[in-house]
Amino acid sequence: MDNIGLRLKTLRTSRGLSQRKLAAASGVSNATISLIEHGRTDPSIGLLKRILESLGVSFAEFFASVSMTEGKYFYRRNELSEISSGPISYLQVGSDLSNSQLQILYERYRPGADTGQSMLSHDAEEGGIVLQGRLEVTVGDQVQTLSAGDAYRFNSHLPHRFRNTGNEECITVSACTPPSF
Repeated sequence: MDNIGLRLKTLRTSRGLSQRKLAAASGVSNATISLIEHGRTDPSIGLLKRILESLGVSFAEFFASVSMTEGKYFYRRNELSEISSGPISYLQVGSDLSNSQLQILYERYRPGADTGQSMLSHDAEEGGIVLQGRLEVTVGDQVQTLSAGDAYRFNSHLPHRFRNTGNEECITVSACTPPSF
């Protein structure tokens, strides 16, 4: 997450917004926006999602750096695009999903990692399979702890969040259609 602040500042200024206007639009304090932009704090996934939604930008768009090559069908592990790192790491198949209907992520959750207190919500459908560890998935008022081999699938407009409740790293593979995360 080394360049989140710089990316956010670049996006904000390209839209002609002050930190105060972005703070008001996203419901986040001006101080928090400033701390993120200056690299003094890393936002939770939920907080960053809320800020990006106020700018009309998805995670995929925010972290895309190179256009997807037409005719590229296969991706080696080192070719996956890192769209978030830290306690939760998201590696995306392809980098520019602007012309895609599908987003595929390889997700790693450190023990105790959480997408944040703010529930996520976006216009899509998503699902995933837990490959290793334990993942608590909350969708609306339903909460389940999933283990290796278990899966989830739901309409992403429902408020949801993810949390590793185990003592080992949790790994999942997920898909979202259309790309909106």
